[in-house]
Amino acid sequence: MSTASYNYTMLCDYYELTMGNGYLLAGLGDRITYFDMFFRSVPDEGGFAIAAGLEQVIHYIENLHFGREDIEFLRRKGGFDEAFLRYLESFRFTGDIWAVPEGTPIFPNEPILTVRAPAIEAQLIETFLLLSLNHQSLIATKANRIVRAADGRAISEFGSRRAQGSDAALLGARAAYIGGCTGTACLLADQAFDVPATGTMAHSWVQMFPSEYDAFRTYCELYPENATLLVDTSNVLKSGVPNAIRAFDEVLKPRGITHCAIRLDSGDITYLSTRARRMLDEAGWTGCKIIASNSLDETIIRDILAQGARVDGFGVGERLITSKSDPVFGGVYKLVAIEDEAGVIQPKIKISENASKITNPHFKKVYRLYERETGKAIADQLCIHDETIDDREPLVIFDPDYTWKRKRIANFVARELMVPIFRQGELVYHCPDVHELQRYCREQVDTLWDEVKRFENPHHYYVDLSTRLWEVKQNLLGARG
Repeated sequence: MSTASYNYTMLCDYYELTMGNGYLLAGLGDRITYFDMFFRSVPDEGGFAIAAGLEQVIHYIENLHFGREDIEFLRRKGGFDEAFLRYLESFRFTGDIWAVPEGTPIFPNEPILTVRAPAIEAQLIETFLLLSLNHQSLIATKANRIVRAADGRAISEFGSRRAQGSDAALLGARAAYIGGCTGTACLLADQAFDVPATGTMAHSWVQMFPSEYDAFRTYCELYPENATLLVDTSNVLKSGVPNAIRAFDEVLKPRGITHCAIRLDSGDITYLSTRARRMLDEAGWTGCKIIASNSLDETIIRDILAQGARVDGFGVGERLITSKSDPVFGGVYKLVAIEDEAGVIQPKIKISENASKITNPHFKKVYRLYERETGKAIADQLCIHDETIDDREPLVIFDPDYTWKRKRIANFVARELMVPIFRQGELVYHCPDVHELQRYCREQVDTLWDEVKRFENPHHYYVDLSTRLWEVKQNLLGARG
């Protein structure tokens, strides 16, 4: 079976189906449940993460079904009741979903997606929701860190050949663009999502010609409006940059073309870029850009810029597409409430000896509180679904991780973060294109204080529980204790 013919409804952990079978036999299959997806810690010990992957979740939900071959496969596996297999024949998602829009800065322990659906439906979709949102949120978060480290210089995603599979390359390029990258080397990402694909030459191009100069001149003749020359195949300063200048002089200058670039893919980027900049400027090519690549990430980029590197843009590959420094996002999907037979919502909690794994119960909404004068985000508050925040009255916010820490806020604006995605199985949300998502992400990151955006020891952003929700949680903890 080729990957193109897979039914992604079957991309679930086996126990989703064993539980579904059990729910049906136990008379719980139609019980309305509430599940939250959230994460517990920010990758790379950062101050915030970036939500991404919702569009793929939507496509998955819209196409949920079990084909005849799938049901026969499950029948051969054994262990599934015939009533459950008949149920799967007409299976579709009929529930509700709320989520934060892609590109939103998000924080630990707050819902980024909530599902209200019959137990079997809500359970079945767990695996795909987690893999989609975990993967793309991870890459969007890493990309945003790298983009911020570059301080306004362009970042292009170069990682397809090091990605962990074709989907990781394609969707990783999408997530990186949402996080702020200017483009990708992945052509399919351009075709599928309109993420701008760019690229020029590899070392093999230079090696194919009798000399480095011949390779550069030919490239400039073929692509005069996009002449970016890779100058480190032999020796950057002795041959690479001089040959690039010669090709620019002989091919581009007579045509009046002044925009061009060189790329450094090895060596001491700080030293080579400063020397190359001087050589280019002395030759009159002050508008020639210098692009750097070669196993870069936010730490290296920030360090070489602090050392005075003269780089105008970066190509970042394996350390972005795999989030090499911290490659697991760690989102989880937990039951937080059920409805009894009368339709009354009953909050549920998971208790653990590890305090960080104790869940926040109940069907919730999330408010982000913004300072009215500056527009800066100052805290998030988790509330029970029927609560509203009156932003005309002062509010005291506690830090749940450090209960002695509190702040009193006034003159703020409260906005709900999660928006409806599905109602009774029908899509009610319009998916923005990646360009809209990138702009939205940039705008929302700009609402965060610089202290939250620090790479080392970022400010601990407050995510508090409303008084009502805190009381519900304490009552459940006491009852379970």
